[in-house]
Amino acid sequence: MKKFVSFLLLSLLSIACTLTQRTERHIAISDGVSLSLAEYRKEHISNITYKLNFEIPMELEKPIRSKLMLNFFLNSLENPVFIDFKEETNHLKKIVVNGSQIEINHTNEHIIIANSDLVKGKNTLEIDFLAGELSLNRNEEYLYTLLVPDRARTLFPCFDQPNLKATYTLTITAPETWKVLCAAPELNRTTSDGRKVHEFEKSDKMSTYLFSFVAGKFESKEMAIANIPMKMLYRETDEEKIKYSIDSIFQLHHSSKEFLEDYTDFTFPFKKLDFATIPGFQYGGMEHVGAIQYKESSLFLDGSATENRKLGRAKLIAHETSHMWFGDLVTMDWFNDVWMKEVFANFMADKIVNPEFPSINHELAFMVGHYPSAYGEDRTKGTNPIRQELKNLNNAGSLYGSIIYNKAPIMMRQLEAVLGKETFKEGIQEYIKTYQNSNANWNDLVKILDDRTDIDLLSWSDVWVNSSGRPIFKDSVTYTEDGKISSLELRQMAEDRSDQIWPQIFEISLVYPDTVRRIPLEFTGDELEITEALGLPKPLAILYNSDGMGYGVFPIHPEAFETIAIIGDEVARGSFYINAYENALNGTIKPLELLRFYENRLYLEENELLSNLLSGYLRNLFWKYLTEEERRLEQSKITDNLWSQLQKDQSPNKKKTLFSTFESVAYTGTSIQQLYDIWSKKVVLSNLRLNKDDFTEMALDLALYQHPKSEVILQTAKNALDNPDKLERFNFLLPSVSKDASVKSNFMESLKLEKNRSKEAWSASALSNINHPLHATFALQHLKSSLDLLDEIQKTGDIFFPKRWLSSTIGNHTSNEAYEIMQDYLKDNPELNPSLKNKLWQAADDLRRVQLLNKRITQ
Repeated sequence: MKKFVSFLLLSLLSIACTLTQRTERHIAISDGVSLSLAEYRKEHISNITYKLNFEIPMELEKPIRSKLMLNFFLNSLENPVFIDFKEETNHLKKIVVNGSQIEINHTNEHIIIANSDLVKGKNTLEIDFLAGELSLNRNEEYLYTLLVPDRARTLFPCFDQPNLKATYTLTITAPETWKVLCAAPELNRTTSDGRKVHEFEKSDKMSTYLFSFVAGKFESKEMAIANIPMKMLYRETDEEKIKYSIDSIFQLHHSSKEFLEDYTDFTFPFKKLDFATIPGFQYGGMEHVGAIQYKESSLFLDGSATENRKLGRAKLIAHETSHMWFGDLVTMDWFNDVWMKEVFANFMADKIVNPEFPSINHELAFMVGHYPSAYGEDRTKGTNPIRQELKNLNNAGSLYGSIIYNKAPIMMRQLEAVLGKETFKEGIQEYIKTYQNSNANWNDLVKILDDRTDIDLLSWSDVWVNSSGRPIFKDSVTYTEDGKISSLELRQMAEDRSDQIWPQIFEISLVYPDTVRRIPLEFTGDELEITEALGLPKPLAILYNSDGMGYGVFPIHPEAFETIAIIGDEVARGSFYINAYENALNGTIKPLELLRFYENRLYLEENELLSNLLSGYLRNLFWKYLTEEERRLEQSKITDNLWSQLQKDQSPNKKKTLFSTFESVAYTGTSIQQLYDIWSKKVVLSNLRLNKDDFTEMALDLALYQHPKSEVILQTAKNALDNPDKLERFNFLLPSVSKDASVKSNFMESLKLEKNRSKEAWSASALSNINHPLHATFALQHLKSSLDLLDEIQKTGDIFFPKRWLSSTIGNHTSNEAYEIMQDYLKDNPELNPSLKNKLWQAADDLRRVQLLNKRITQ
């Protein structure tokens, strides 16, 4: 009996020890912020506050001395506390934990605070450090932080994950002439010895990636609309643009805020709605709490701006304002759901701008704004699902792209259509109220919406959100002897040959000489018999997805091209243009035939959105899908026709579109002289509104096309620039349009240094010039080295830069030599980060397809 009791006690002790071992978690530390570390910290750390002091010197080369007081509540001493700081250890000068200075332990991008130095409950850390500058964006006269998605840890020590929200109290010492903007209102400022100390209130609670400040020589403007004060910092110097734009910029922010308060049933959630415009900003905008940042050129327009440019500005402002609710107030729990904040921002932006532009067809604007870009990535070998897995935050930047910005809103519109607009809106309101000032994931939202419908939203979401790719539709039509439809069937299959089926709603149109019969479809399986069409007379053509709601590649038959002119519905025509392009890339329509069709329609379309769509497609077909011989023969025809159209009485918007198309292909013969005559103002075209920036870009294009007077043209253009930021950009781009091959080669070599590509938008423009199809043969020698930099580009650049780098280099090439260079690169780099490999296939999709089309021709 005693033996049994002893055995039982030993067994129980063994089980207890095992359970203890299972509950203890050893956190392995690696570079970045791993999901396991993030989950552990979320479980044990709370009540975080940051007090930060940055001393910004006037001299660009001097470091920024900084101090941090970090308070947090800790409920377990099981593991050390790991604070993220992606900088050299020598940037850390002193660390004091709960009143006692400790030895600095910094490894694998983390400051390690030992258990023995911590207490359960409130802990206080004081850290003296030099600010990291990877994402500080320092310039001679200004700087700005840009910390999305995991760059806060490159600036200051922090818990850099979205679900550890905190408040920030900021003090910034800067040159006396500088202005400073951050998340909270300014409390006090004092001046001494040419320096000014700016002290700010405690901020609202936010994630680390939303922390920011802007400091520098800026002009400022304040305006209150409906008792809501707003402030803007800007560096634009063009008085016409300033006068034309400022009131509109403020009004667009106000109207966006008003719409969102009504739609979400939730008052504006932060202390202020301020913003700054930044020359050469990496993105269109970034939704920092209390201090939104924008690319300056996107907001400041003048009288020459087309309605499309104005719509783009309005959508950008609506997008960033939407983030105050979707992303800032309710934040994704982990960056695998980063798409949620972006889909809502884009989806809401489309709703917001409608009242501001009553003359614009907003269904058409949604379609042309989202479908081409979504297809541009979803058709590639590098496509990805909307929702992607993410094991470490240092790969979060690779999640961004057209799938989350453009396919996701298409998905969300389908979801809204399935649920009904009012039900969808009520679900969103519940979502905002439930998760305000907190975090949520996609399944949290699905559960709220799922309770409001009989549809299995989890299965629906699995296809649309968790799967990549798009469907290809095929049709089958038969007629009776007397010309009636006896059967009409439509079936879908996944382009990637998987068994996915996309449930969706869209329309088809039967086109007759004097009418169009529209038939709504609800596609829930892989095949659908369209019984509503049975017995109807044979139409002139059938247009699939004529309402632009559907997603995929739809059938096109030759007769549709002949009847499109009698289609009065702009959305139906736009859907047809988009679908024709996708069919051409899949090899069912010859590129040259489609280019000629697009050119003809370009002259006939009065709608600016459709004209711009056609112009873009025409340019891409011309430069990527025509042979050199076809391009040579078509160039003079197209430019002659465009020049003839430019002499006609056209609206300013239409004429601007025609001119930009002309400029993009006027590289030789009579056309380049005509372009020069416009630039030199020897020829003035009526109703063509060109501003200073247009003439600058024209000069660069003339040099790119190697006009005989390039050197004089560039010097004249340079002398005309009175804005220091625009002059700096112009000087940066000059080597990329040089006639001297050694100058361009030296420039390419210079981009291997991180500091020389810090202005990412400028770098992308310069690379596009060097790799322009006209100079592709020269650029081939630099193609491999540009690919070899890819991994470093991801580590040192912002979220969109790897794709831009690739699109501006290999994305401009179509030769077999370029394709072989890419294939060799992939063979030589079998361990290439999968996300970067996807970006490469996305950027090189035209290159791959040209090879496929050429192979098909030779066969």
